[in-house]
Formats: sequence, structure tokens, C-alpha cells
Amino acid sequence: MESGPAVFAGMVFCLFGAALLAWTVTRARQHRPVAQDVSPVASITVAGVAAVIALALGAWCFTRL
Repeated sequence: MESGPAVFAGMVFCLFGAALLAWTVTRARQHRPVAQDVSPVASITVAGVAAVIALALGAWCFTRL
């Protein structure tokens, strides 16, 4: 009964992290800005780190089952 919220949270974190990482990589490969009015290197770095953290949180939620 307690694993339901952990599965839901894990899926949300993993889907968000994967989508953010895919979007960031796609924008970077097309040489388009990831964030408006921000340095391209800084925006790619921050978005990439946020995506990896979200994926790590999702994996951590799945270990709580």
C-alpha cells in the first residue's frame, strides 16, 4: 500500500528528467538557445544538471519500494 506514492513520484521524476534531458540535448545540437537571455554554456549546464538530479531522484524513489 505504501509503494503507490513512491512509484508515482519515481515515474514523475524520471519522465521529467528524461524529457528535460532530451529537450536540452536537442536544442544544443541545433545550436538554439536553451534559455532566453542566458549564456548558452550556463543554460545547457544548469538544465543538464537539473535533468540528471531529477533522474537520480526518480531512481531513488524506485529503491524505496
